[in-house]
Amino acid sequence: LKMSWFWLYLPLHLLMATCLCHSIKAPTTSSQQSFKTDLFNFYHSLILEDGKETTIHLLKDIPKRYYFVLEEGRVLAPFSITVTPCDVPIEWSILVYKSPPAKATPGDHDTQEVSKPQKASSMVSTIFNYKGNSVETYMGMTSHSALYLLEFLSTERDTHITVYLTTDTTSGHLYPELPTDPRIDVIGIGHTTVTLTWKHSPSVLQHRESIQYCLLVNEKHNYKSLCAAETAIRSSGMKLPPTLALSLSPYLLEPQQVMILSNSELSIINKVSSGEVRQVCMGTKNTYTVPNLSPSTQYYFDVFIVNLLTNASAAYTGTFARTLEEPEPKVTELRDGKVVHVVLDGKKQKFYSLQYQARHKKIHFTFQLCRGQIRVHITRNGKTVASENLSGLRYFSLKGKVLDTYLVQLRSTEESNSSVKVQASPHFHKPSFPLLPESLKIKSFSKLRTCRSVTIAWLGTQEESKYCVYRKRIEEDQIWRELQGADRCSGPESRHKSEKVLCKYFYDLNLQRAVTTETIKGLEAGTLYLFDVYLFGPSGIPVRYHSKVVKTRKKC
Repeated sequence: LKMSWFWLYLPLHLLMATCLCHSIKAPTTSSQQSFKTDLFNFYHSLILEDGKETTIHLLKDIPKRYYFVLEEGRVLAPFSITVTPCDVPIEWSILVYKSPPAKATPGDHDTQEVSKPQKASSMVSTIFNYKGNSVETYMGMTSHSALYLLEFLSTERDTHITVYLTTDTTSGHLYPELPTDPRIDVIGIGHTTVTLTWKHSPSVLQHRESIQYCLLVNEKHNYKSLCAAETAIRSSGMKLPPTLALSLSPYLLEPQQVMILSNSELSIINKVSSGEVRQVCMGTKNTYTVPNLSPSTQYYFDVFIVNLLTNASAAYTGTFARTLEEPEPKVTELRDGKVVHVVLDGKKQKFYSLQYQARHKKIHFTFQLCRGQIRVHITRNGKTVASENLSGLRYFSLKGKVLDTYLVQLRSTEESNSSVKVQASPHFHKPSFPLLPESLKIKSFSKLRTCRSVTIAWLGTQEESKYCVYRKRIEEDQIWRELQGADRCSGPESRHKSEKVLCKYFYDLNLQRAVTTETIKGLEAGTLYLFDVYLFGPSGIPVRYHSKVVKTRKKC
């Protein structure tokens, strides 16, 4: 069975005449309208190529027609047509124009007549029609030459579809094969994970190197085809490559997309208004645990088997699952004056909860940010009284009633680990943390910098406190790590004894004069040094000023 290219190159009116000439010599009065309609349909039709997937764009309420011709090649010649809607439901049908057998008049071999003339419309029949958004395949057989017309219509909005016609059913399939049971099974559900499994595609066993499974996770609904999923993501503001298999190229990612490579698996996370849409391709593994989901949330899961050579795909029957509710977080009790050091896992993005029951009306909460970025949320008897991102050392003075219950919730706002020190105390309680100056910056004086010394200055307070200065020789490639990765809560006990320069006490009741300077000598020429100043409070808890990097002069 093959495409008759001779027929395709004929003018369309001759093509139509060829199909109908055996049945009628000319249209009668009663069949003229049908004849004209058939001609009109073919004049406005396009050729559908054999063995190639064709993308067709449909405008709302405007039908689009394609035709192909099959000629007699053997007793029964099979063919198939697969239509994949990529968005809204569509209507499509297949019409066939057949040439009926002609009867010769005895004694006249130059002309052929039909014993009972038939109308042109009797030569046309609809053999298939469908309405919906599922992938549908029509399998047909023909035993004689015929012309087929496919008509597509979208009544909801502009959309696009793909159509695949093949007359070669013996040399393999464009689309990967689905197993006899194409369902996805949910075999495990957690608070933030769902484990899925599905039966292997026969195509994986035959063409392992060119076939892979891809998973789509979203919070809206299942998708019946890969192109439908891609269309939905694009309509949410994303710009995706043509297929999921190819969408894993880093240079094609949009700002709203995040790519993750882990254990030979490629993931893309699209940030859309309706939640995240995740795409994961995991090779030929047929079991996968989806991580980092939100608790108590319903997710929809679709698995596609993708041919990497042709970009063609087939969809398993989608499923859905709801993650378990998050258990009540463990609450740590805060006691008067006691400092609690909290370390938060940025990857899990979970709240750490601290509870404090007031024994006095006025309460002080103190937070010293040690590392990373943290957001604090404080409630009193269930009502929010404070919520902000922490920076350095932060005090909250709150007034309520005796036996009020305060809940402090802390969460890291970045993926790396963060840490903070927390203290709750009554208003009259002697604070453990020192009184802070207006700024924790260390200033260096360029004009006073020499080959062997550096002069630095920092602000003090109205309260007499102890200040210790430390220095450390560093290299250029260590600057970022020392400045950004330092634990701002760590004290001098973490420093080498050789790094200590001096300790001193000072204060001034006039804050305009509460400034001190120190000249650090015995340095090497043209060398980078990291300088730190530690301020100690009444209870001995240190506060570290912002580190300062200074380079001595090369020549003096």
